[in-house]
Amino acid sequence: MAQNDRSFLLGSVLRKAETFSLAAVWAGGVIMLASVALICFDVIARKFFNYSTNGANELSGYAFAISTSWALAFGMLQRINVRVDVLYRLLPVRVSGLLDWLSLVTMSVFIAYLTYYAAGVAQTSWVREATASTTLGTPLWIPQSLWVLGMAWMCIVLALMLVRASVAIVTGDLDTVRAICGQRTSEEEAEEEALAGARMVKGESA
Repeated sequence: MAQNDRSFLLGSVLRKAETFSLAAVWAGGVIMLASVALICFDVIARKFFNYSTNGANELSGYAFAISTSWALAFGMLQRINVRVDVLYRLLPVRVSGLLDWLSLVTMSVFIAYLTYYAAGVAQTSWVREATASTTLGTPLWIPQSLWVLGMAWMCIVLALMLVRASVAIVTGDLDTVRAICGQRTSEEEAEEEALAGARMVKGESA
């Protein structure tokens, strides 16, 4: 397979991964909205009807953990993770490209370890049939498995990004390395805000 074909294939896979990750973000958002609705219902029911669902706090905690893990991959693909860039912007392009690649490697190792041990927690809960010490008595493996699912997808996305970035850095394609795992520039952020503003104005005028 030619180098250009390989790069195109990897880029296409990453775009599909980004589409799936965006769907996961929306799903996580729906879970959070459902959690908010449940909490609002619980508060109103307690105030006016002296009734409680006895589970809003617990379920909202699960919702927050799950939706957060499901959003990790999209955040990484969009390069919105926080990085200290005091010296980064002053470095030569090749050095900053290497640091971008190293940051991706470091993140991949960290998430892989985190996912491994999180999966162990979920497996232990399954084997021991552990339940939450609450009124609901939720089987803990259910929310924990959904939580691990998001981190497992993050591992897959990081692996795809690492392969693409590694090919790019070997071939000297530093622009691609920066586009995959580089620090977002102020120009990129300003352009994104401008596009968001334009969409908002267009929506209001429609």
